[in-house]
Amino acid sequence: MAQIDRVLRSNIKLRHLQLLVALDQFRHLGRTAEFLSVSQPAVSRMLGEVESMLGFLLFERSTRGTQPTVAGVGMVRFARGVLAEYERTREEIAAHDSGAAGRTRVGSMVVALPTVVSPAVALLKRRAAQATVLVEEGDLTHLLPKLRIGELDVFVGRLEPGYASPDLVTEALYNEPMKAVCHPADPLAGKARVTWADVAQRPCVLPPPWASLRVKLEQQFFKHGLNPPGDRVETASFLAQLASVHERRSIAFMAQSVARHYERLGVVKVLRLGVPVDLPPVGMITLRGQRLTATTLQLMECVRSAARHRR
Repeated sequence: MAQIDRVLRSNIKLRHLQLLVALDQFRHLGRTAEFLSVSQPAVSRMLGEVESMLGFLLFERSTRGTQPTVAGVGMVRFARGVLAEYERTREEIAAHDSGAAGRTRVGSMVVALPTVVSPAVALLKRRAAQATVLVEEGDLTHLLPKLRIGELDVFVGRLEPGYASPDLVTEALYNEPMKAVCHPADPLAGKARVTWADVAQRPCVLPPPWASLRVKLEQQFFKHGLNPPGDRVETASFLAQLASVHERRSIAFMAQSVARHYERLGVVKVLRLGVPVDLPPVGMITLRGQRLTATTLQLMECVRSAARHRR
């Protein structure tokens, strides 16, 4: 343990950390060498240096490529966190030196992206035109690990209780019900009252089986004495939802404000169907103890403002 502590504190260099992250990304010595603009023997030598210092094998090598060991997974996680903090500090110093505004990185679920995060970014840019905002879309399973290793500063989306943890700070902003949507030219679009039986007979886009919303939507079909649609597409992708609605005239389920937003744009039509599923609130998550930049704090305030004024 003392040796590992000494290596992490004193011996390991930035280039070693960059190597570990690149190896984890490409899983191949040759492609890693090409990415880092060094020779393949140099990659092998640097990896050997790190493994020798730690006393652990970090990557299994084979003719098919490289795979991280258990120790390798831990070191890659450590490397990503250090490099993210390095990048954040470098950008802060550069921004201060040039007189420009800073940078912030936000991960957003679709439920908040068009109606809260996008207006919040626009508001921030009006206040600080030189501020740089990186926006990454995804779900909690994809974005939360990035928040934990410092690649994101704040998450905006549904606060699923199953992901609550002492290392996270959550802030609920608003509740967001679900709506069913269809293509604007779909016959159901003009129907005064749509039933679950109508939906059960149509192609549907549903969340993946592991999503809590999937179970809750299927329960609505069962509640009305129906089986969920057999003709379905399973996806967590918003673009895939829209594509299925337009290509196959599928029925999809969206957060109410998102559905209304795209209805105003003429992309979908909100169905007159109650979707009474119990959902967690939409809010923000930050990492407890994480130093937030002034730009991140400004963006969070803009998110609060956009949440209060969303349509």
